[in-house]
Amino acid sequence: MLNRTSPLQPLLELMQTRLDDAARRLGALIASETEGQRKLEMLQSYRDEYQQRFLQAAASGIGPDAWRNYSAFLAKIDEAIAAQRGLVEQSRQLTLQGQQVWINHRNKVKALDTLTQRQRSAALRAEARQEQRLSDEHAARRFPGKADD
Repeated sequence: MLNRTSPLQPLLELMQTRLDDAARRLGALIASETEGQRKLEMLQSYRDEYQQRFLQAAASGIGPDAWRNYSAFLAKIDEAIAAQRGLVEQSRQLTLQGQQVWINHRNKVKALDTLTQRQRSAALRAEARQEQRLSDEHAARRFPGKADD
């Protein structure tokens, strides 16, 4: 009887493990990118809110010190927004790289799985041919001379 385990099976399992690891890393990268984007949106929202307070205070009349304080704080928020945008872009690039790694691993697993399936099919065909030969030989021994009629 045929051994149904392919010699490629350990390699296929290793590649599947690597694919699973790449999927987990990609999930973490996506979560990090999402969190960075959420922080950026929060900073932008806070800046818009603070800008509105500044405009309301300016419309009511504020002194030069308050004006400077509002302006300085808005500049700091703008710096934080610019830094967060940089982090989001960096995170986006890492996510794209992680997606490519995952795709590469997935393609390798698919190719190896296809090769394993072909190997398995060829082995099954060979086994069926062997069984047919044995059956034919057995029938020929049971009924000698029948084929010569």
